[in-house]
Amino acid sequence: MITRTLVCALLLVAPLTFALPPVSRGQETASHPKARNIAEIKLEPVPGMPMCAPGAVLSGDPSKGPSIIVGKLPAGCLVPWHYHTPNEQLMMISGVARLDVKDGEPVILRAGGFALMPSHHVHQFRCTTACSLFVHSDAAYDIHYVDAQGKEIPADDALNVVQKTKPKSAKAK
Repeated sequence: MITRTLVCALLLVAPLTFALPPVSRGQETASHPKARNIAEIKLEPVPGMPMCAPGAVLSGDPSKGPSIIVGKLPAGCLVPWHYHTPNEQLMMISGVARLDVKDGEPVILRAGGFALMPSHHVHQFRCTTACSLFVHSDAAYDIHYVDAQGKEIPADDALNVVQKTKPKSAKAK
């Protein structure tokens, strides 16, 4: 027999279920939990990124919507000045990196560090020691490289300069 309290609770909760927003497009819905350790993940070159910055998609589809990508970069690996159309959240797993932002002070990120780069905000990223990180994009992921004046340039031009330049030994603070 259903008690009066349970009926009242169901009547209050049921309408809220239909009022909640549906899962964002492009995000995975899982019928069971999904978990993997970074050591088990096969990292591959990411189109449009420096060869020193391999990654793997953990969740979502970066070409269509929100996603989470993991990357492992060696010391000195540089992702030159660029911006993204979506907002980007970067979470450091291990290592030390330097994040330079246009019109701002550089930030040294260590394991557990976090950075939020708003849409179209120009920045560059360099691992000063070997580092691992998660990148969350809230919409389809893209990368637009820019020159010193902030003008967009082809990815090949930006990446060729990086490939030809030996990494400078950067000191972590």
